[in-house]
Amino acid sequence: MDQVANAPQVRTLLLTDLVDSTQLVERLGDAPAAALFRAHDRLVLELQQRWRGRLIDRSDGLLLLFERPIDGLGFALDYARELRELGRQMQLKQPLQARAGLHVGEVLLWENSPDAVRMGAKPLEVEGLAKPLAGRLMALARPGQILLSATAEPLAHRAARELGERGELLVWKSYGRWRFKGVPEAQEVHEVGEPGLAALRMPAHTPKAWRDLPLWRRPVALAAEALLVAGMAIGAWFLTQPKPAIAFNERDWVVVGDLRNLTGDPRLDDALEQAFRISLEQSRYVNVLSDLKVRDTLQRMQRKPDVQVDRMLGSEIALRDGARALLLPTVSEVGGRLRVSAEVIDPHTQTTVYAVSADGKGVESALASIDDVTDQLRGKLGEALQNVQKTSVPLPNVATPSLDALKAFAVARRLAVTTADREQVLGMYRRALQLDPDFALAHADMARLYASLGEVANARDEWRKALAIPQRLSPQEHQMVELMLMQYDNPQAYFRKAEEYLALYPDDYQTIGRLSSNQWHQRNDFRAAEAMARRAIRPQNARSAVIRYSLGIMLFGQERYDAALEQFRLARGSGFTGAGEFYALLYEARGQHAEADKVYRASTAGRDGWGGEIGAIVWIDRGQPARAAADAHAWAQKAEADGDVLEQLRSRAALASLAVLQGQGDAGRALQSLAALVEAKGAEADRIYPPMSTELRLYAGLLAAWRNDRAGLAQALRRTEGSSALRDYPTVGELQQVLLAEQERLDGQPARALARLQPLAARDTALVATHWALMRAAEAANAQDIARAQADWLATHRGRVFAESTASDVLRFFNLSASNAVLRARQAAPEAATR
Repeated sequence: MDQVANAPQVRTLLLTDLVDSTQLVERLGDAPAAALFRAHDRLVLELQQRWRGRLIDRSDGLLLLFERPIDGLGFALDYARELRELGRQMQLKQPLQARAGLHVGEVLLWENSPDAVRMGAKPLEVEGLAKPLAGRLMALARPGQILLSATAEPLAHRAARELGERGELLVWKSYGRWRFKGVPEAQEVHEVGEPGLAALRMPAHTPKAWRDLPLWRRPVALAAEALLVAGMAIGAWFLTQPKPAIAFNERDWVVVGDLRNLTGDPRLDDALEQAFRISLEQSRYVNVLSDLKVRDTLQRMQRKPDVQVDRMLGSEIALRDGARALLLPTVSEVGGRLRVSAEVIDPHTQTTVYAVSADGKGVESALASIDDVTDQLRGKLGEALQNVQKTSVPLPNVATPSLDALKAFAVARRLAVTTADREQVLGMYRRALQLDPDFALAHADMARLYASLGEVANARDEWRKALAIPQRLSPQEHQMVELMLMQYDNPQAYFRKAEEYLALYPDDYQTIGRLSSNQWHQRNDFRAAEAMARRAIRPQNARSAVIRYSLGIMLFGQERYDAALEQFRLARGSGFTGAGEFYALLYEARGQHAEADKVYRASTAGRDGWGGEIGAIVWIDRGQPARAAADAHAWAQKAEADGDVLEQLRSRAALASLAVLQGQGDAGRALQSLAALVEAKGAEADRIYPPMSTELRLYAGLLAAWRNDRAGLAQALRRTEGSSALRDYPTVGELQQVLLAEQERLDGQPARALARLQPLAARDTALVATHWALMRAAEAANAQDIARAQADWLATHRGRVFAESTASDVLRFFNLSASNAVLRARQAAPEAATR
């Protein structure tokens, strides 16, 4: 008996139809057509998994359900692109295309009984008015066209950023109201598509669909109306001759040129320019191109970084980086009063579009005048007065009332991007804090500097000091400081808070890049990290080259090697040579060792060749464990000499890995040495990064499990029991589950281990160790199909093996050994069979 339908549920429906499929079969013949449709079915299955869709029905077309419109749209876009590629591969004379209709609405869902399914019924039935409406949209579409309803279009459009760069290139069109046969109300019809792939043309009328045009929109009336409007427009132009203006939209970008100080007072040079930026950056309407990005663009223009950014040079920077306007601030003395003014420049013509100013008495009035000027600018650029009043906090409250402190702060910010002298930069920040001990923004900047240097404990101290003076932080800076502390203290809350923050400040590329990195490091989620990284690759982001390199890592971890190589090459071509590890490891994963050596030596880090941690990884992969051990020992000695507690622990874990997994040393003694060091220095490491000691103890347990060492495994589980890191860091919690499963296997309960691991291994974010443990449990349970499937995974997911990242980052030694063991076993099996 069929299960009774539940209450209506809102779902996204996608219907597609393969164009001229019957003629295609007749033209190809049965066997080639069957091969084509088998390839088509594999494509559909892959896209279902990629976009989390559920296939309900299929014939010449598809009916799929999605939770979100953006997932349905992602499927439709990828389906259109992949169909065309499939047609090329099959050498079809005509492009392989489909029509698609996307709608969001209420549907009734119910499952057919097993008996009904055996008799040929679909497992899941879908009914409701939303289904025929999606069908009408699909039928109306031209070949290659994706049509959306008025319900689906805004939801998909709003989320298009999740598609990365591709989402920015999409063309969205509206075709007005249409009447569909059998649907009582007229419906708005929209199209979305990629230029060169999509039709991007008005659909043609059909007997079942036609445009809903009122009488006055008929051709004759339209012609008369057009003549009347044109005449009025021409007359209005001659009468009014409007002043020039910039078509500035919300979240457009501006370049701030160098402040012209005509007063002769040197105190105002750096201080007021920094104050102008801080005041303007409070706006959520106007985006300000960073100093770092301006310097980057000047370098690409082959200009000195300290050159004066004036009208001409600033306009060129704006045009290069996609900024809508150039702002030129000036401070001068007029009639015995201090005047702060600013011009808004159209970079295309270099003409002044607006000019605003504010006067005050004496130098002490400068900060208040800057606030006045930036408020006027925001209004001139189109920001609502209510928003300006709501978000504009006086400069003394979000920075400092002291011009001397502000000057020291400005110098520190400039030094931070022009010098590698840590103490010089910190000295200027400390000088600013001596002049104004409540300068919270100086504490926040020092924290960022410490974090960039890897000094996490110092960074957290400075962020806490900033947060202790909340009245001296802007709303954005306050949220940012909270967010930075959360990523260490409460990572699960961090991800929620980051989404809330980016809803308010969607163009904060530094936060987007950091969130992408944390999706990788803390969640092992390469897909989510990829989506975030794509959001941050924009002309206005000074770190776009770095983000491209990160994007390459995310693609590498998904085995999308060619796409990853493209991003690595683009990153290097844009001047990023600071890291080459993963770029080289991609070639290593493919067995192209000479190319890996060449790429790594071309990077800043690899000028002396393989060494340290990366050297140990490479030599393990190349079957040279003695060289790997030598590099690991050198790494450990350097960490000891530097007094770097994190590197001391990580290098000791690497030595234990080589002893257990590669036979380089006494395995038992190496594990005892690792355990002793974690006991001695784990608390200190946790103050820098909270999950460190827990993960390292679990890693020691994983190495014990490799040796089938019950006692070592049990000790690791006992020593980590109750750790908050198991709850707060998903990869650490999953590693504990792997150890529990291994304990069950060793206790003769492989079925329980299978039940524990299979749900984990089914996720895209599963650790390599999870697949390894599932393979071992399946072998013990004599579940050969599962064991083979996991062995296949370990052998083929080489990108994940190399690119997986966790709190301590030492699992790569284990991953590589587990994957290589499978590959060696497979190479040995054919050789044994031939002897």
